[in-house]
Amino acid sequence: MHDSVTVHMAAPPEQVWELVSDVTKIGSYSPETFEAEWLEGATGPAVGAKFRGHVKRNGRGPTYWTTCTVLECVPGREFGFGVGPSDKPLNVWRYRMEPSDGGTDVTESFTLAKTAPLRLYWALLGWARGRTNREGMRTTLERMRDEVERAAP
Repeated sequence: MHDSVTVHMAAPPEQVWELVSDVTKIGSYSPETFEAEWLEGATGPAVGAKFRGHVKRNGRGPTYWTTCTVLECVPGREFGFGVGPSDKPLNVWRYRMEPSDGGTDVTESFTLAKTAPLRLYWALLGWARGRTNREGMRTTLERMRDEVERAAP
């Protein structure tokens, strides 16, 4: 109930951080989450900040809003958020940035909570959802890479 994708970007971690931590730009990158907005007075990434994302599942639907809470926020290193209740998120998404070969290896990952309903879901449909998540993570990271490399000095 965990997977990840890593893409190398020819840009420094600080530049990549600007993309992965600005949730209001996710619609430019993600094939499923087409917009997001900070909530409760938050204006940017910080541990405990909340935002909501507007998701079109599988790029087709259903379409719904989901509330997220920032769990990890280390500029240039890691940005992570939980989906659902802030004390017991159903899914945790992370972006980790590691300097590599004059650029940055960026890893996007997800980890589903170890609840009985999610374990059953993953056992029955995990193969399909896992493939969709991997493809979505790769698409998101490649779109980010294309943007950050166009802007790199």
